[in-house]
Amino acid sequence: MLCQFTVKNFKSIRDEITFDMQAAAISEHEDRVIRDKDGELYLPVSAIYGPNGGGKSNVLEAIQTVAAKVLRPLYATDDQANYRFPMKKILIEPFAFERTEKEKPTEFELFFRTKMAEYRYVLTVKKDIVLYEKLDRVKLDTGRISALFERSMEGIVLKGIFARLKISDELSETLTLLSYLGITYKKNEAIKDILNWFEYGIHFLNYGNPMQELRMAIANSEAVKKIVLEMIQEMDLDIVDFRMEEKENEKIEVYTKHVVDGYESELQLSEESSGTRKLFGLLPFIAASLVSGTTLVIDELDAKIHPVLLRHIIMLFNDMEVNRHGAQLIFTSHDLSTMNSSVFRRDEIWFAAKGNAQNSKLYSLVEFKNEKGESVRKDAKFDKQYLEGKYGADPYLRRMIDWGNLNA
Repeated sequence: MLCQFTVKNFKSIRDEITFDMQAAAISEHEDRVIRDKDGELYLPVSAIYGPNGGGKSNVLEAIQTVAAKVLRPLYATDDQANYRFPMKKILIEPFAFERTEKEKPTEFELFFRTKMAEYRYVLTVKKDIVLYEKLDRVKLDTGRISALFERSMEGIVLKGIFARLKISDELSETLTLLSYLGITYKKNEAIKDILNWFEYGIHFLNYGNPMQELRMAIANSEAVKKIVLEMIQEMDLDIVDFRMEEKENEKIEVYTKHVVDGYESELQLSEESSGTRKLFGLLPFIAASLVSGTTLVIDELDAKIHPVLLRHIIMLFNDMEVNRHGAQLIFTSHDLSTMNSSVFRRDEIWFAAKGNAQNSKLYSLVEFKNEKGESVRKDAKFDKQYLEGKYGADPYLRRMIDWGNLNA
């Protein structure tokens, strides 16, 4: 589960911003939150809105960059690894529009939870060189807080359960300590717990990667298949079933079954419309997230699906009877048909927009206040007020509205 993410000096993000999946103390839809074993409350869904070029995608990319920085070295040393990230060197781009910021490092802070513990991981990087790194843990069953390691330019200190581990004197300055521990001590219970979250606990869906879309084998699970079929039927398509065959070279062929006026026929997925093919590249990941309780991150989710299906998917994550394992859906969107109080809590709606210095700001609807200092009412017409520019991230009139404090 993703709890909170903070980033500073990354691409269009100049100043520190925090994306928070902790549920705010508000009264709407109190049954639509994930309650963890220690009573802490987290959001199952968050959507980021804003103008094109406002920085929405950069928020998600920043989270993915941390995961890639940690996992890429592990994949590079594992011949059997299923590569989820590009195998090229990761050069992290700082804010580009100020000379002083370009010379400063990029800072990340990530809070995440597994079944065992909550972890705080801090990473400071300049281009590809690691300047600072820190890992802390809180055990969920006891509430015990412990530091696990700290790495700075002065050296590395291993603490707590990591105190007896040995570190090479020649640790590469571009290699995260967390990656090194994963390579060297892969059987260590705590290290395995942490890295399993990075590898399996959070997924970044990239529509432009055909290899990811071919991972349809994930739908061999009957529970996943059942949810996929429900979502297809929500679209009122005449597909009643589908099956997969594994071909040579690990290629997967998908066949869809149709029934029209009582006549049954089967088509290869390649014969379906482009819209249906895109659905089959998306829906298994949605379903698998719900079944396994992972965090799914999707840029421009609404660009690939009908608004009716978008609402259906959001409500699946919001339904705690369906979402029994604490799955989370985080996505960027332009679709206003779902931006209303029946679909979202105010803390699930976020806005990204740029100020005059081309620096992205990120803020949630629940923390937004107008010029009178008033909060947005929970029964307000969110979509209407958004289009009127009242939230400062209007997609059509952003050069005409009063940016107020966002121009700072």
